[in-house]
Amino acid sequence: MTDLFSPIKFGAVEASNRVLMAPLTRCRADADHVPTEMMATYYAQRASSGLLIAEATMAMEGCSAFWREPGIHSDAQVEGWKKVTDAVHAKGGKIFLQIWHGGRACHPALNDGKQPVAPSEIAITNDTVHTPEGKQNYTVPRALSDDEIPAIIAGFKKAAENAKAANFDGVEVHGANGYLLDEFLRDGANLREGPYGGSMENRARLLLEVIEVVSDVWGSDHVGVRLSPLNSFNSMKDSDPVGLITWLAAKLNDYDLAYLHLMRSDFLGEQSADVVTPAREHYKGTLIVNMGYGAEEAADAVASGKADAVAFGVPFIANPDLPERLKAGAELNEANPDTFYTQGEEGYIDYPAMS
Repeated sequence: MTDLFSPIKFGAVEASNRVLMAPLTRCRADADHVPTEMMATYYAQRASSGLLIAEATMAMEGCSAFWREPGIHSDAQVEGWKKVTDAVHAKGGKIFLQIWHGGRACHPALNDGKQPVAPSEIAITNDTVHTPEGKQNYTVPRALSDDEIPAIIAGFKKAAENAKAANFDGVEVHGANGYLLDEFLRDGANLREGPYGGSMENRARLLLEVIEVVSDVWGSDHVGVRLSPLNSFNSMKDSDPVGLITWLAAKLNDYDLAYLHLMRSDFLGEQSADVVTPAREHYKGTLIVNMGYGAEEAADAVASGKADAVAFGVPFIANPDLPERLKAGAELNEANPDTFYTQGEEGYIDYPAMS
């Protein structure tokens, strides 16, 4: 019987188990968004994951939505990430890089005063953003013109090339959580007309064009996609989330991807529906599920065929050896939310493994 500890292939990438580390923004890069030695230690500690999906990483300059998140657009960043991938591979691990544009979640205080861009001029209103000057409200973004979009696509392609140069095993395209690609996907943030607005097909156009150019670099069997049709984080909503994931799940079959990574619920509890069932029914490739799975439910999801693998977030923060702990039925360390987005070693590389 297939279980969480059975081997699996994500496209062309072989993994030893189905306990995956979800992408987790931790803000431990330096002020120039260069990955640090501390990050290499952090990821290497968690290399027993079947697949590490590294945190949201700036595909291009000027799209920072956090303070000190990493980038992949400069030579120094590529060299910093090489230290991470070398450390993970030395421990026998596999690691994909999540490439990302913050869209309207970017803030002028993080981007030399630059106004954020989005599909439409609608600001995030249900949260504030951490900046070097403290928490601030989000600003109203500028709507991208159609003729600016090719430069965004080219930026993702260059990020994919740089991720390859940094020796990752593949890349995940971040189409979730209210950042740029997700903003285009969902009709609560995309009110534009023309080729990138209106119908589901048009709203998905940018995501699909990014998948195509990234696949040109890597081969699609080294490319994953993350989606969150229900998540209202960053003021996101869609009038038909089940219809959207049903359409996308079927459409993504055209690309022979390494996987579809689906966030099943809403951080804020404002929208609820079953999006996993239609994704499983319509997507013919490898399905990773995420958000709120405990050991028992995750094991059942894989054993029953509801999903092929499960990505864990917060449990991996506090338990660097999470697969071993789950297999042994061992107690889990508790994560400390106060250190999720700080800059030091505390709450980052000091959680103990099993003795």
